Amino acid sequence: MAKRSHSGGPSGSHRTLRIGEAIRRRLSEMLARGEIHDPDLTMMSITVGEVRVGSDLRVATAYILPLGGKDAEAALEALRRNKGEIRHQVGKALGIKHTPEMRFALDDTFDRMDETRRIFSDERVQRDIQKRDTPDDTPDGDEEE
Repeated sequence: MAKRSHSGGPSGSHRTLRIGEAIRRRLSEMLARGEIHDPDLTMMSITVGEVRVGSDLRVATAYILPLGGKDAEAALEALRRNKGEIRHQVGKALGIKHTPEMRFALDDTFDRMDETRRIFSDERVQRDIQKRDTPDDTPDGDEEE
């Protein structure tokens, strides 16, 4: 009998997505309420944009961004310093058998969106889009002889 693949493609299975979202919500709550006992984190306002969980559920990477993008490296360092406490609190809240190892990275979603906007505003790209959107003079199959 063939094994079933539980992977939903590059974005992951429903379970990994569900666990990632649960971790994101809990981590956001912890940061907003100041539940992590670190004065550096208590003074910062940090957004958790996404949490990606590996297919084996061993590692969870939280993509974060401090408000205004200021002190990003300090925020990463503070989160990394407290990853044990964060993992413990997340595990307690989720009630899963094995809590993934927590890793932290900067969320570059806004930078990528800005770059995409910049590319689309380029006059050459706009010209190509206009060419593609204009219909041909004679539609296929309707030629007269």
